[in-house]
Amino acid sequence: MSEDRPAAPYRTMREWAGDERPRERLLEHGPGVLADAELLAILLRTGRKGENVVDLARRLLETLGGLRGLTRADPAALRRLDGLGPAKAAELAAAIELGRRVHALDPGDQPALLRPEAVFDLLGPRLLGKTREEFYALPLDTKGRLLGGIAPVNGGSVSAVSIRPAETFRQAVVLEATSVILAHNHPSGDPRPSPQDVALTRELIRAGELLDIAVLDHVVIGAAGFVSLRREGLAFER
Repeated sequence: MSEDRPAAPYRTMREWAGDERPRERLLEHGPGVLADAELLAILLRTGRKGENVVDLARRLLETLGGLRGLTRADPAALRRLDGLGPAKAAELAAAIELGRRVHALDPGDQPALLRPEAVFDLLGPRLLGKTREEFYALPLDTKGRLLGGIAPVNGGSVSAVSIRPAETFRQAVVLEATSVILAHNHPSGDPRPSPQDVALTRELIRAGELLDIAVLDHVVIGAAGFVSLRREGLAFER
C-alpha cells in the first residue's frame, strides 16, 4: 500500500514570490492572465488564519459553483459563506452589480463626436459662463463615440491654460482610444483661435502620432458658437 503524498506546505501571501501574487501579476501583465480565483482574491484582499486569500477565493468559488453561482448570490447569501464578513460580502456584491451594469451598457448611448457641432452640443452648456479656460481631450472609439467620462485635462488661469501632452493623452491611452477630439473654451466669449491655440494643436497632433492616437479636431467654444480648427484649415494642413 503506497503512502499518501504529504500535503503542500501552507504559505501566506507574504511568502509568495512577487511574480506569483495576483495583484502584482495583474499590474504587470493585465487582468486577462489571471484565473478566476486570483481575480476574486484581489477583491477579497486578505485571507484568514491558515488560509491565504487565493485559497479562500478558490473555496468560495467551489462552494458557489463557479462564477455563475457567484453572480447569482445576493448579499445575504454571501454573508453566510464561511470566511466572508459583512464588509467583504458588501464589496463583492458591489463588484458583481458593477459588472452587471457594465454588461448592460449600450455603446450606442455614447455620443458620436465626429462633427464639431456635436462637440459644441456636448460641451457648450457645461462651459457656459466659465471664467477660466478648461481644456478637454475627448477619447473616441473606432466609430467616433465618446469613451469614458467628461473631465477637463487641466485647469488654467483666467486667460490661459497650461497643457502637457502626457496629461492630454493619459485618459485616451488608458481607455485604448483610437482618436481624440480636443476642445477648450474662451471665457471672453470669442471663439476665434489664437496663434497659441494653433501652435498647441500642432504640438498635440505630433504627440498623438507618436502614440498612434489621431487628433481629429480642436474645437474652440465661445459664448454662442464655436470654431473648428480642422474645418478652418488651421494646424491640420497636411
